[in-house]
Amino acid sequence: MSILKIIGAKIDSMTQADRQIARFILDHPEEMLAMSSAALAEATGRSQSSVVKFSQKLGYEGYQQLKLDVNKAKAQEFHAPAGVIHGTIDASDSYMTILQKLIGSKLLSMRETSAVNTEATIDSALDALMSARRIQLAGVGASSLVARDFSYKLLKLGRTVLVDSDSHIQISNASALNDQDLIIALSHSGRSMETLRIAELAKKRGATLLSVTGLQPNPLLDIADISLFTVADEERVRSSAITSRDAQLMLTDMLFILLLRRQADAYDYIHRSEAAVTVLKA
Repeated sequence: MSILKIIGAKIDSMTQADRQIARFILDHPEEMLAMSSAALAEATGRSQSSVVKFSQKLGYEGYQQLKLDVNKAKAQEFHAPAGVIHGTIDASDSYMTILQKLIGSKLLSMRETSAVNTEATIDSALDALMSARRIQLAGVGASSLVARDFSYKLLKLGRTVLVDSDSHIQISNASALNDQDLIIALSHSGRSMETLRIAELAKKRGATLLSVTGLQPNPLLDIADISLFTVADEERVRSSAITSRDAQLMLTDMLFILLLRRQADAYDYIHRSEAAVTVLKA
């Protein structure tokens, strides 16, 4: 997971002193890489010990380890293809500019979502999916559309799946879960009241909770057993949950493809599904 993304997600919950250091790193990562801890302290108006403590709060032994991860994050940054623009969509933009900005935002969101989820965490999610007796998918709004799409894919693999767009039915289903079941709760903010209450009840019943949220601190992430993350640029497109939906779809599609590889009889189920649908196409 990119340390720059972690800092960006946590900055609003930091102390004022830490926020000043974090903002400088986010705004000037290349300059920070050339600085000693003393130089960074001077540039941010903080003490050298504050810079070291800031690094330690992020889980590092010291400032040098933080610099190494910032350098790695910069090296792995996504660069939009030539001709694709990533930026705020303005009312005065032409059709082609809007199209390019939208494509740039979508590509960036999916690329960064893939970068922040570790292989170990993906493996944990796959283990939970493989061992679950039943899988419930919870989400509202755009997340409920992603949940339903993923449910169709899981059903093709012979999985027992519970999904519904009605939050009343979702919470009723959650009340029947137990320690053999898995609930996947999707909420980019991690603060959707309905999804949070459904997840809390499922946890109380003993189900394993897999959360799919943004990187920012949130209550759904706090109670999850396994956490996957989406990176979205929704502040640039406020009219709808566009990039967060794309990030969720990319993540669930990846889980489905990896399940195909792991589940021994997956292709038997897929072929039977294709044969069944052929009858309706005749």
